[in-house]
Amino acid sequence: MERTPQGILHRHAARARFTLNRFSPAPPLREYVQYYWVVRWDLRGRPPHEQRVLPNLSTHVVFGTASAGVWGPSRSVFAHALRDRGLALGVRVVPGCCGAVLGLPAGDLRDGPRSLPDVLGHAVREIEDAVRRESDDPELTSLADALFTERIRPLTNPERRARDAVALIAGDPALTRVDELAARTGMTVRALQRLFTTHIGTGPKWAIRVYRLGDAEARLSSDSPPSQAELAAELGYSDQAHFARDFTSLVGTPPASYGRQQKVTEQAQN
Repeated sequence: MERTPQGILHRHAARARFTLNRFSPAPPLREYVQYYWVVRWDLRGRPPHEQRVLPNLSTHVVFGTASAGVWGPSRSVFAHALRDRGLALGVRVVPGCCGAVLGLPAGDLRDGPRSLPDVLGHAVREIEDAVRRESDDPELTSLADALFTERIRPLTNPERRARDAVALIAGDPALTRVDELAARTGMTVRALQRLFTTHIGTGPKWAIRVYRLGDAEARLSSDSPPSQAELAAELGYSDQAHFARDFTSLVGTPPASYGRQQKVTEQAQN
């Protein structure tokens, strides 16, 4: 089964602060867009909530918050503070399909997000107005369908190869080495690196790491989290210390501590 990293950190605490719903795009877009996501919150009279999200390999088009814009893959945790009452609509683009949907490759977003009008022009105004009105989900997704169906073009061969290479990673947790991925795609490591840098926006080594650490967070937040040693072995790390360093460097909390925090939060809410 192909994995789709969600990456919402401290998800048990997050459920008490906002709602998150995901919706499939119209059939013509399903090769290009993984899903739409809609976040709604009402924190009036309550402290702001900072939500942190693990990196993933998708480009996200975000409407309706201070973080509105076109965001490429990141090498760090994304953090956004939710205040008062609001709504955000996001479009999660399939890795490798950024150029076919937005007219620019994901590699062009490595220096930071681009504004919505800069990438999509004045066509964004109707969606922005609907988000400000806090329109219902069907209206929001219908407007997104209309906007992006008009924009898409067929994938080029390099874009298709990049998309399919990420699908190999997503579909096989045992695929943990760049040279293995290169062999599976019939490319040299150098050619694979160039392909990923342009069309995914990250290198293949980081792409593999994103999926491994996304799996780690999900397992640590599950009802029956494994021990740190078991999880390191499950994810294909050579030793427990290497896994702990990788997880801590990205999340900021050692995996054992993160797992305990999730359990405490979940018990407090039950």
